[in-house]
Amino acid sequence: MLAEETPPEVSLPLSLPAPSPPGCSGLLADTMTDVPVDSGASARAAAPEGLTLAEEEELRSELAKVEEEIGTLRQVLAAKERHCGELKRKLGLTPLDGLKQNLSKSWHDVQVSNAYLSASSTLEDWNEKLTQSEAYKKTQETLSQAGQKTSAALSNVGSVISRKLGDMRNSATFKSFEDRVGTIKSRMVGSRENSTDGLHSPSGAGDQPPQDNAPF
Repeated sequence: MLAEETPPEVSLPLSLPAPSPPGCSGLLADTMTDVPVDSGASARAAAPEGLTLAEEEELRSELAKVEEEIGTLRQVLAAKERHCGELKRKLGLTPLDGLKQNLSKSWHDVQVSNAYLSASSTLEDWNEKLTQSEAYKKTQETLSQAGQKTSAALSNVGSVISRKLGDMRNSATFKSFEDRVGTIKSRMVGSRENSTDGLHSPSGAGDQPPQDNAPF
């Protein structure tokens, strides 16, 4: 057996940093210290594309002014509303009166709006076209004929009822019943007259002359 041969050792040259010159030993350590991160710079980096830093700052300044004006206007509006409420209370105006006034004004605004006027004009055009259409005319004519037929039918029914009543009055049964009613009525009237005459003129009182009770 052959003994294994060991490879020859290869020595690689190591490059070591050159020693720092005197007085420069802390220069590298100072350059490696942490640098504080600027939050404003990071925010500016996230700005929308197409804006420069100057434009962004200008827009932010304008936004702050607008927000401040909005807050001021809200305070002024609240003060005006309180003053308006005090005036209404002194005038005796109730919230219901204010609601009616607002509704009336809103309805007036709707009536004079372009949308309302346009809708009214469109409806008028549709109404005119509908009334002038053949289908509408035929429907109206059909309804008119139906009304006339209904009136004629009711008139015929009335005539038939009147004729039936006349025939019934002319019948022997109705005449016999009418005669009986007349007889009963005449008897009742006669008995009433007799009783009235008996009350006013007692029997035998009319034959005797009145007594003269004058003093001698």
